[in-house]
Order: sequence, then structure tokens, then C-alpha cells
Amino acid sequence: METAFPSCFRKVGVLYKKTVLCASGIVGLAENNQNCCFNHEPRLTELLTLSYKKERAAAKRLARQAGIPLEAALQQVMTQNAAPQSLEQLAVHREAERAREAQRIGNQQQRKAALHAKRLLAKTPDPSAWLAWFDGSVHPNPGRMGIGGVLKSPSGATTEISFHAGHGDSSEAEYRALIAILHAAVEANPPKLLIHGDSRVVIDDVQVECGAPVLTLWREQARALIAQLSDVTLRWIPRAKNAAADALSQQAAKL
Repeated sequence: METAFPSCFRKVGVLYKKTVLCASGIVGLAENNQNCCFNHEPRLTELLTLSYKKERAAAKRLARQAGIPLEAALQQVMTQNAAPQSLEQLAVHREAERAREAQRIGNQQQRKAALHAKRLLAKTPDPSAWLAWFDGSVHPNPGRMGIGGVLKSPSGATTEISFHAGHGDSSEAEYRALIAILHAAVEANPPKLLIHGDSRVVIDDVQVECGAPVLTLWREQARALIAQLSDVTLRWIPRAKNAAADALSQQAAKL
């Protein structure tokens, strides 16, 4: 007796019958899933879009072993995986999965874009702000301390600081450089000041509630000067971007 096939498989004709004979379990699949098809005849591109990688691999094996088109093989594999649901229901579920994944990726990209914009904004100084750079050098460490700094107004006028500060370690030299630039800023009384330094130790220590005990003296001096200014922001920068202050401090350390 000739086996009846779902309408969406009929176009395969004899090749599908060969699959029924050669592939184990396909007869039962054909007989028990009369309602497995989409409302429209699926195309290979649609099946490939909705299928998982392992399903496509299984379909390729089935198509090669049974000698049927890849479309028919993929439809059979997906119908079997959809059970007890229909292939149409599986398609709806997969489309919903794709929509959720697209939404997740879209949200992730939006968050990244917002973070990138925030970082760019943070790196772009207010045109009305005064800018400052400080650096302390020690030769050796501990050893001769050199203090360097640059204070720049919005109009471009600059004040350079460079002097020998006795003997000490690198943290003391960096703090002394910060204090020196703060003294210059208090005299200029800028409405807004952005200070750059390449010492994470000092940049972090002066801003935390409880800093390192060994740096208490310098931290208190720096904070007292900061309190006299209207708006002060401290920002860490890599040494390569602190070249002017570094050169002034190196020069002073050799005096």
C-alpha cells in the first residue's frame, strides 16, 4: 500500500518515497504529522533561517544518505524536533526567540553607545574651565624631589611651576606637585578647574574618605586648598599625556 505524505512533502515525489524506505523512523513521521506544515510552502532560505546549526548538520547528512533535496531533509528534521508541536508552531517559537535576541543585542549596543558617549563627554573639557597638570619626580627613589606643574586659563594664558623640593619619595613628590598647582589655582580663583596627574596613588588618595596614613599630612593640605576653590575635578592620565609637567619636574630634580 502506498504511503500518504503531508502536502508540503508531495513535490518531492519519488525521492521522498525513497527516504521513507531508507531512513529509519521517517515512515512514522510522515504518517503521524499530517498537520506539521507551515500555512505556506516553506522555502529553503526560511528553513535555514529558523533552524539551529545542529539541525542543519543533521539535514545535510540525511540529504546525502537518502538522496533527497536539502529542503526536504531539513523540513523532516525540524518536524521531528518540533514534536509534539507542529512545524508551524515551532516556526512561531523560533521567530519569537530571534526577536528577543535582536532586542537584547539592540539594547546592548545602545548601552555601549551611551557609555562611549559618556566617556567622550568626560574627556572633553568644559571650554570655560581652567586646566592644570602636575607631576613629581624623584632621583633616586627616595632621593632628590623635583616639582612640576602647568596651570592654563580658558584664554590660553599659562603658568609654569618648577622647583627643587628637597629629599623624599615619589608619593611625597607627587603630592607636593599637586599642592603647588592648587596654590597657584587659589591665587587665580578659577570658577572651574580640571586637574590632571599621572599618579594614581595621589589622585585616588586625595579623594577617598580614609587615605593612606603615611600621606595624611599632604592629603590634609591638598584638601584644605581644594576647599577654597569653587569647582575642582581631579583626573588621572597616562604619563605620556603629562609630558609638560613631567619635563618641568625632571628639570627641577636635577637642580
